[in-house]
Amino acid sequence: MAATGVSAASVAGAGALSSGIAAGRAAAAAAPLALRIVAECPVSKARACELTLPHCAVSTPVFMPVGTQGTLKGITSSQLEALGCQICLGNTYHLGMRPGPELIKKANGLHGFMDWKRNLLTDSGGFQMVSLVELSEVTEEGVRFRSPYDGKEILLTPEESIGIQNSLGSDIMMQLDDVVSSTVTGPRVEEAMHRSIRWLDRCIKANGNPDRQNLFAIIQGGLDPELRKTCLEEMTKRAVPGFAIGGLSGGEEKEHFWKMVTLSTDHLPREKPRYLMGVGYATDLVVCVALGCDMFDCVFPTRTARFGSALVPWGSLQLKHKQFAKDFQPIDSDCECATCRRYSRAFLHALFKSDTAAMHHITVHNIAYQMSLMRSVRQSIVEQSFPTFVRRFMERMYSSQEKYPSWAVEALASVGITLE
Repeated sequence: MAATGVSAASVAGAGALSSGIAAGRAAAAAAPLALRIVAECPVSKARACELTLPHCAVSTPVFMPVGTQGTLKGITSSQLEALGCQICLGNTYHLGMRPGPELIKKANGLHGFMDWKRNLLTDSGGFQMVSLVELSEVTEEGVRFRSPYDGKEILLTPEESIGIQNSLGSDIMMQLDDVVSSTVTGPRVEEAMHRSIRWLDRCIKANGNPDRQNLFAIIQGGLDPELRKTCLEEMTKRAVPGFAIGGLSGGEEKEHFWKMVTLSTDHLPREKPRYLMGVGYATDLVVCVALGCDMFDCVFPTRTARFGSALVPWGSLQLKHKQFAKDFQPIDSDCECATCRRYSRAFLHALFKSDTAAMHHITVHNIAYQMSLMRSVRQSIVEQSFPTFVRRFMERMYSSQEKYPSWAVEALASVGITLE
């Protein structure tokens, strides 16, 4: 399906631009979000903050687990709360399809529907332009999808995306952006970047709950530094409560990835939260905290658990492998999660052959690992020992410097952290 050309930019004239900026300033003045910088690393761009949101305060840096359809696969809301999670994600596209915003609104929003008392962030549905690319068509009006559930055609506009998110009642909403794969180059990337700016203005105007729901902008521009800078310059004119770095973690080379991340944090306002979308590998989290990011999300820890992969400080354990059949150690003897307190690697290995409960137990552990990692990162920033923490983390994760990923070494060095 063909996308409309860049000429569609004529839709947004100077008047629309100024009114969009004005609406953004008014919304930001009313939005129930406050960011307090608690500590900053004197060497790198890492920082520890307290993000005040309607349902509770969030300590950053923070990893946010993803509950696509109102629940994290393999774990209950009460278990997630017990693990110390302060904010998790829901997916606007999937929740808008099933069970639908009308039903969720009747349940007092997504918080009531899923029995979650802490904060929620909902994405806009824009990522499905990439993940469901064969079922979607992008125009200036919005994204036309063919439902993977029943084949019906649906038009998701910026206004519709915000309307659904208003019904869900999330604490943080994401703008609908024009998303292209991070491996795409050429005119389509520039078109998507400019359209995302125009759609941001439409999202700001459409937000019916600016006093209760915080709308974040999403920086686009692919792997082109100039396009990223243009997007950053334009979007930071809108006084939205926070910013996300989008369009990355989609298969691009890591050396390009980290350079786009650090370029973005260099140009984002210090007083606003910075959310790096789609990042969840431990090394990526640590490096991108050093590059100045505050918030992260990814399906990785829950998805990999369903394949029997348990996350540990030295990598991962593939518990379905027969080497663990007679191993009576916990996944990680230093982990305090319910799985590690109660079950052995041998038990989980045996359980995988007969019972889906194994996936549940490993999911609990993997979320606990991510939460613990981010608490340790934050503590080291507060204690002014983040560079030392990074060196110890890398030593344990990779055992020798020869195994360190070159992109991570280069990225850390760019902000003053050497690994020797």
